[in-house]
Amino acid sequence: MKVAVGGPLKVAFRPWVEGLENVPADGPAILASNHLSFSDSFFLPAVLDRKVTFIAKAEYFTTPGVKGRLTAAFFKGVGQLPVDRSGARGAGEAAIKSGIEVLERGELFGLYPEGTRSPDGRLYRGKPGGLARVALATGAPVIPVAMIDTEKIQPPGKVMPKLMRPGIRIGKPLDFSRYQGMEHDRFVLRAVTDEVMYEIMKLSGQEYVDMYATAMKRQLAEAAKAEKEAEKAAKAALVRAEKEQAEKEKSEQGKSEQGKPDQRRTKP
Repeated sequence: MKVAVGGPLKVAFRPWVEGLENVPADGPAILASNHLSFSDSFFLPAVLDRKVTFIAKAEYFTTPGVKGRLTAAFFKGVGQLPVDRSGARGAGEAAIKSGIEVLERGELFGLYPEGTRSPDGRLYRGKPGGLARVALATGAPVIPVAMIDTEKIQPPGKVMPKLMRPGIRIGKPLDFSRYQGMEHDRFVLRAVTDEVMYEIMKLSGQEYVDMYATAMKRQLAEAAKAEKEAEKAAKAALVRAEKEQAEKEKSEQGKSEQGKPDQRRTKP
């Protein structure tokens, strides 16, 4: 897949990279990146010599039919691991377990601390569960990564990408060994996550928003729904007003005609 996908990506988009020397040549490490576009999971592995393993929902691997088999083969080929979200605690525990297994094999594990793509290009608060727990449980260094302009190449909902140069900035590894054995302390998890997000913010230059991206998406969805309902109500009110006006004019016209003398009975 590095040849079949990564090669054409680098030729077509010519991504620029800074800090490539911060990724170790071997051994476990966590690549913690901001998340602007679906294509982030392709551009980052494309510029690295080593394999990067991400996680993906299990549905990508279990969909029946020819299309489903092709999709499963593609995600396996690019290093995605299926995560079953049907458990009591959803994808969280499964993602943590998968990440630990990848790192124990001495490989690179990629994740997005925000938990979802940014809805507006800003950097949102990192979720403390996955990133911090995996880092503290394994002792693997965390390497902050900033994807630059990938949201302009393929915004959410767009199928055809725009040809332009994205950028990737890779920061120096962060060592959290001082917190070893404290992966169940929520204050420690929060501190580790915030430190990583601060480094990503410095690398990306994004505006930081101290709320979860999922919460912002809900707000935007609710606002869009309210706006749509308001537009619908306004149109309905306009139709009612026009109907009432037409009925009023018809009524006034009827009264006017009743008040006129009958020309047929008038003699010259």
